[in-house]
Amino acid sequence: MFGTPCYRMADSESDLIPHDPEPRVGLPPGSVVFVGEDRTHSVEFRVLEYGPEHLIETTEERVEEVLKYRDTTPVTWINVSGVHDESVIRTLGDHFHVHPLVQEDIAHTGQRPKHEVHDDYLYLVVKMVYFDDRRDGELRAEQVSLLVGERNIISFQEDPGDVFEPVRKRIRNGRGHIRDRGPDYLAYALLDVIVDHYFVVLEAFGTRTENLEDAIVEEAPSDLEDDIHDLRRDLIFMRRMTWPMREILYQLERLDSPLWADTNQPYVRDTYDHVVQVLDLVEALRDTASGLHDLHMTSISNRMNEIMKVLTIIGTIFIPLTFIAGIYGMNFEYMPELKWTWAYPVVWGLMIILAGVLLLYFRRREWI
Repeated sequence: MFGTPCYRMADSESDLIPHDPEPRVGLPPGSVVFVGEDRTHSVEFRVLEYGPEHLIETTEERVEEVLKYRDTTPVTWINVSGVHDESVIRTLGDHFHVHPLVQEDIAHTGQRPKHEVHDDYLYLVVKMVYFDDRRDGELRAEQVSLLVGERNIISFQEDPGDVFEPVRKRIRNGRGHIRDRGPDYLAYALLDVIVDHYFVVLEAFGTRTENLEDAIVEEAPSDLEDDIHDLRRDLIFMRRMTWPMREILYQLERLDSPLWADTNQPYVRDTYDHVVQVLDLVEALRDTASGLHDLHMTSISNRMNEIMKVLTIIGTIFIPLTFIAGIYGMNFEYMPELKWTWAYPVVWGLMIILAGVLLLYFRRREWI
């Protein structure tokens, strides 16, 4: 599929790779070491072999069963779920003549989205963003590596389950041009569906933002600060995952390679426009999230001002009442009205009238 490799790792070297917290430190370039979160315990292989007139879809359990698809025609899509098993990457990489440095990057799930042009294949790294229902809807990004050859495309992902099912349905149903095109068009279709799913994630962000805004306006509970912080953090994460996709598509649109047909350029340009829209939406949501933080702080400040206003009014009313009570609470023997029969109710009446006058004054001044 991919031609003659420039280098090939010795089996003895790859078998001595240690598994420690910093597994790549001190190892030679091209050492295939898994770096990332182990999201699955097994590796799954899904194979789609298709053309204008035929379709074969199979699931293989062992990597050795996949090797026979290297020279099949016209197009074979091998989807590998699980990159934690270095032996699988080495076996596939050696059999399909993939450079050791590319094999190393496939096993390292912290790669920045990028694309590389080799003599006999294209190597693409993108991020598939989704909400993980198994972790209470946590926003996650999964690395997807694509090896695009003349007749084959191999996709590596970290976990079973993806956003590629619409592409598989198009292949099964023969919709559009996908059955008539080569692996490069399939690679475009996979990139396009990943970008389309960004809009699904952003729609959820939009709903989340509206709910936070309603909660702030209606109640402004203090615990919303954590929710706003989480939203801003997720949006920053979303921007970091999607921004490099713009550069990748820009370069693919202008790519001059026999492995990338010129007929793909209009489609890639359309997906590029979608990525620009995604980035614009992310920036708009980030501005909205910042506005929500300001609105939340303003709402809390207004509530505090209302509380302080009420307390101030209460204190202002009781100041003269306390003054009167303080005077008649002094223990002097000769004080006027002490011997008067109506002194007690008169003092009470005076204090009530005084409090009423103050309340009426505050109301007319629209302080309450």
